[in-house]
Amino acid sequence: MEIINTIKEMTEISKEIMRKGKEIAFVPTMGFLHEGHTTLFDKAKDFSEITVASLFVNPTQFAPNEDYAQYPRNLEKDFSLAEKHKIDYLFVPDALEIYPIGFSTSISLRNITERFEGKFRPSHFDGVALVVAKLFNIVKPDFAIFGQKDYQQTLVIKQMVKDLNFDIKIIVSPTVRLENGLAMSSRNSYLSEKEKEEAAILYKAMEAAKTAVLNGERNRKKINAIMHQVLRTVSGIRLDYASAALSTDLSEPDLFFPNDIIVLLLAVYLGKTRLIDNSLVTVFGNNFERK
Repeated sequence: MEIINTIKEMTEISKEIMRKGKEIAFVPTMGFLHEGHTTLFDKAKDFSEITVASLFVNPTQFAPNEDYAQYPRNLEKDFSLAEKHKIDYLFVPDALEIYPIGFSTSISLRNITERFEGKFRPSHFDGVALVVAKLFNIVKPDFAIFGQKDYQQTLVIKQMVKDLNFDIKIIVSPTVRLENGLAMSSRNSYLSEKEKEEAAILYKAMEAAKTAVLNGERNRKKINAIMHQVLRTVSGIRLDYASAALSTDLSEPDLFFPNDIIVLLLAVYLGKTRLIDNSLVTVFGNNFERK
């Protein structure tokens, strides 16, 4: 594994790979790697013989009151895990390399970014879109691998790729969970052992809603209410949202129809830690397509 720190060197390596007729699978991360990330590294090998990962805590996706400075970091462990999972090139730029003095460009998406995470973190997806676009231009991948845990983010990136004509296939890999159902996340390191146990309520809430859908519930507000009711059983939970939406565009119809794929989206505070999660469920029934 080679560790690359500059845009110039990373771009030259990518161009040489392209000249040899090989493809690149790319996994962008903010570091503090865990099994969720390494699963993406392993999946990248299914799509290309050359794999690139990045480690970059992106300041533009954090609001001033968020945890950019405190975001967990452990480069030594990250390097070891990336090498163990046979990443070929690890791109590790610093903030000035990505955003040099005088940088003045932004990217903004509408619609898909205006609800859920976009409502509670208004500048977040602009920062995500900007850094991902830059990384795509630097690394020049054929495939980019993302985790489903950040479901809305995957929709934002797919929209950006479509709108800006990036010739990149976006691959979304299922969420990796602990035994109690808690989605693996770098921010889990903020949780106490008790809070990690309590955080299993997110998965339980989604499973209760999925069961209701599979048993015939179609009313969006009733599905939401099921998740709210389960989440309220943990006194330390503070809710941003727990909502059912159409998986394609995050719209929120009053009723879901057969063949709809619903995404159940959660964002809560447990103590001082903000956790997000999601789960997909298909509405079964007579063959019917939403018009």
